Amino acid sequence: MPTARGRVPLPPLTGHLAMGGPAGAAGTVEVDSVKLSRDGRPWLPVMGEFHFSRYRAADWREELLKMRAGGLDTVATYLFWNQHEECRGVHRFDGDLDVRRFLLLCHELGLAAVARIGPWAHGECRNGGFPDWLAETGCRPRTDDPAYLALVRPYYARIAHELRGLSCQEGGPLVAVQIENELYDQPGHLATLRRLAQEAGLRAPLWTATAWGNAQLPRDVLLPLYGGYPEAFWADASAGWAREMRRHYFFTPIRDDHAIGADLRDATPAGSGPDDARHPFATCELGGGMAIAYHRRPLVPAADVAALALTKLGSGSVWQGYYLYHGCSQRQGLRLPNQESHATGYPNDLPRVTYDFQAPLGEFGQVRPSFAALRAQHLFLREWGGELATLPSALPEERPAGLDDRETLRWAVRSGGERAFVFVNNHQPHEPLPDHHGVRFTVELPGRTVTFPAAPVTVPTGAHFVWPVGLDLGGGVRLDWASAQPVTRLTVDGLPLTVLGATAGITPQLGFPAGTRLRLPEGGLARREETPDGTVVTVTEPGTGALFDVAGPGGRARLLVLAAAQVPLVQRLRAGGADSLVLCAGLLVEDAPGAGQGGGEPGEVRVHTEAAEVELRFLPAPAAPAAFGPATLEPGGADGAFTRFTLRAPAAPGAPRVACLRERARAAPARTGGPAGRASAPTDADFAHAAVHHVTLPPDTFAAEGEALLRVRYTGDAARAYVAGRLVADHFWYGPDWEIGLRAHAEEALVHGVELRVLPLAAGSEVYVDPSARAGLDAARTTARVDRVSLHPLHRLRLRLGHPAPRDGAAHRPPPTGRPAHRSPSAAD
Repeated sequence: MPTARGRVPLPPLTGHLAMGGPAGAAGTVEVDSVKLSRDGRPWLPVMGEFHFSRYRAADWREELLKMRAGGLDTVATYLFWNQHEECRGVHRFDGDLDVRRFLLLCHELGLAAVARIGPWAHGECRNGGFPDWLAETGCRPRTDDPAYLALVRPYYARIAHELRGLSCQEGGPLVAVQIENELYDQPGHLATLRRLAQEAGLRAPLWTATAWGNAQLPRDVLLPLYGGYPEAFWADASAGWAREMRRHYFFTPIRDDHAIGADLRDATPAGSGPDDARHPFATCELGGGMAIAYHRRPLVPAADVAALALTKLGSGSVWQGYYLYHGCSQRQGLRLPNQESHATGYPNDLPRVTYDFQAPLGEFGQVRPSFAALRAQHLFLREWGGELATLPSALPEERPAGLDDRETLRWAVRSGGERAFVFVNNHQPHEPLPDHHGVRFTVELPGRTVTFPAAPVTVPTGAHFVWPVGLDLGGGVRLDWASAQPVTRLTVDGLPLTVLGATAGITPQLGFPAGTRLRLPEGGLARREETPDGTVVTVTEPGTGALFDVAGPGGRARLLVLAAAQVPLVQRLRAGGADSLVLCAGLLVEDAPGAGQGGGEPGEVRVHTEAAEVELRFLPAPAAPAAFGPATLEPGGADGAFTRFTLRAPAAPGAPRVACLRERARAAPARTGGPAGRASAPTDADFAHAAVHHVTLPPDTFAAEGEALLRVRYTGDAARAYVAGRLVADHFWYGPDWEIGLRAHAEEALVHGVELRVLPLAAGSEVYVDPSARAGLDAARTTARVDRVSLHPLHRLRLRLGHPAPRDGAAHRPPPTGRPAHRSPSAAD
């Protein structure tokens, strides 16, 4: 029987890190050797990367609302030097480059922010974000060369000017500043950069640096942040799944990852990296997906992303940071292409435009399956993250023997006192793990030993979950253990309600201490058995009707056990001034009261969906729900404890018309480039010989609110889309259909249509795709054609659920002081 002995939390080391700050209007953010704290309470940040300068400013607000609805409380963003100072001495922070406006929106929506200020950033940007003119100065970048520092100072000074008054010490959203990126062997230079940033006027309670690759950081000056990806576009085309990536699907105390950025360093530095005993386990780059390079095009399913994130939590992470969480596009309109490429001396050729990253939120705001999979974890962290942040991780007595062990069940425990969370991962990309039969877990706590579930279960292949021990249900009621995942908790009708979710393939069992009084749901959805240790309930039909009333010595609570398929649908709202639970396949975005420009009506809920109709199930039922705009809302009656409604979108636009203008195509010559000699992407000249198709859009393409998505299925190696002769999208084929957002080009696209150019794959080009897509790419060696084009509105449907009650939160805080002088939004200075 698998057994783990819970670790007793030790007192953290405090006061040694040059971090934190005095209390401010937004409270304090502090860090010790174990955890982060905010406003004096343990805090487990959930952070997602979103690059403001690679997205239309007009859409920032809605996309930030989506991120908040996904359970994030913190947004990270890069500042790319070559975008803000493309020409030496000319700084631009206007329009889509207005970082101040972006952070003020974060503040308005109650989101904390982390600024990754470089000077070198990477992010698959040209020169890693360095301006081209930097190389012409003769300085030695990324060192303490005085000539280099003399160029960094004015850039940092301008960033500090833009971010003046935005630190959380001053009531703003900025909780951390990251210095540099992936700098492994220059600890003195990193310390210098922090000093320069502070001298320029930048303020933040936390100062961070990436620590993977055995990075040498200045002791106690920068907080080390780690990462881990399910795949690697930067590996060779001939390589299979990178061995180092396997580590991220094992529970382990090892924080480092030697694969990230390995293509850009000659060797891993000698010596040891940061001392784990002095810092909490914090991350900033857990893979939300993976970019596509020309030579290597990985496919990252949602389960690969979710299982990795959960495994890091079980391994002890107290800061979940995703890269990327929101896809975007490489910045256009600059003097030179802005992507990483062989032409700029880098090992990989990236697409000219797309930087979608297969992220939970796509390049055009698409909501991916990984979004819902992660949201379930984030809802759990919203309620129990502060508690989890104080609990150390422990591994079981029997654990995998190494990275090739696929037979030993992978699990870990985070515990403290009489409570624990058991994390299990039985998912691994490319190499499925076997079912594990007859499983029960034994957790040894200081005052007792808990073995559960009562009846052994089979942990199926692909399963990844967290189960609770000693869970407080509120109202003085305790759940001894459960073979179901905690999802969220709220108050309904004055009683605490805890929501659990079944694990696919496992019948939920619940263990209650002796003396607990239970009222089971009607209809035979559950059965109970009295044991010497208490009551065991088996939930035979988890779902919307599996609602339990539970009473203990101190009061009452309720418990809802949803089916596994319902867990990704769970969302939380507070419209109408009260908490509510919603099950919906669309994404519900709740607008903040007092919303600023570009927002909706107070108390408005917007539903983002591609479907023509979507079902919403509420608990409790809203008093007077109503759709407005072109959508319609119809009541549908009761569904267990929920009340059902159907929301219908307006009629879909007409179909696009596709005409083939040139059928014959000539493949680009097989070329290699960059320091690693990898396959190079086709050039502008190569696309002059592509197969050409013209797409005429129907007049009502943009009638609905929201993005208009052109979905293209093609056979080929690479493709580009043009509107009025201007490149607007590109794609390296890797399996899924190509998706192109058209709203940014609406006027021209209606007049001129969209031109699609497709190239076949050159004989001799060495390109990796996922094995499931290999046959499709092989077909492109002889063919380049557009197979199907369809138009899909990403609806933004509006609901009002009642008048919201006044509530606390960031939206009600006054704006930070110390704004820069007013300037025209279009001005460059």
